[in-house]
Amino acid sequence: MHGLGNDFVVIDGINQSISLRSTQIQQMADRHFGIGFDQLLIVEKPRSAEADFLYRIFNADGSEVNQCGNGARCFARFVRESGLTDKNPIVVDTNSGQLQIHTDADKNIRVNMGIPKHNPEDIPIKAEAESKVYTMLLEGTEYRFGSVSIGNPHAVLEVISVEHAPVDTLGPMIEKSSQFPERVNVGFMQIVNKNSIKLRVYERGVGETLACGSGACAATVVGIEQNILENPVRVYLRGGQLVINWEGRGEPVYLSGPADKVFEGTIQI
Repeated sequence: MHGLGNDFVVIDGINQSISLRSTQIQQMADRHFGIGFDQLLIVEKPRSAEADFLYRIFNADGSEVNQCGNGARCFARFVRESGLTDKNPIVVDTNSGQLQIHTDADKNIRVNMGIPKHNPEDIPIKAEAESKVYTMLLEGTEYRFGSVSIGNPHAVLEVISVEHAPVDTLGPMIEKSSQFPERVNVGFMQIVNKNSIKLRVYERGVGETLACGSGACAATVVGIEQNILENPVRVYLRGGQLVINWEGRGEPVYLSGPADKVFEGTIQI
């Protein structure tokens, strides 16, 4: 499945037992010798009584992460089309809390991504105090960025042009910076106007993807916090468009966009 080109393998862990080592996930993720994906999503039984499912997410390098907005939309379409539920909306447990996901009549999917976290300890980022703009010195150059957690850590830099942004070089340097104890997703944001941006994201453990849902949310939140954006925000990614709604501090951020199924198959591990 894919959400704007951000692609996933989704496995039913309700009707079969799933236990994969990181090396096996890496094998599946290989686009030449495996299936190929940005992330692996596993549907499991919920941890809490009020949830319908547990939503687990693994990067292509085998590391487990807490959140993925594009994956959440694919997850919702998968469980409905697989006959695992007919509920709408559905509530899913994740390692960073619960998500509520609603499928519209036109199959556009809206995800309540939860309340963004700004406290440095919650992101996490090494900083003396919370700030709307942080700085980082890399190879003699100072970079300014905003940072927020959307269930996973994000750093967002404003650039003049996403086409010429150093995503492939600066992205991995910031991702692995000691300033971020759990690594970080790095967004490169170009302001089009107050209600629209262009965005490229270097995802931790994956590299650049065609779209990043939580990254689109993070860029919107950072832009609104810095008074360079206004709600709602249309985000143009290489794989397509998302619409993000955020009313401000203490409010949840909502992500809306499509989810598409590509094929079904089997693999022997």
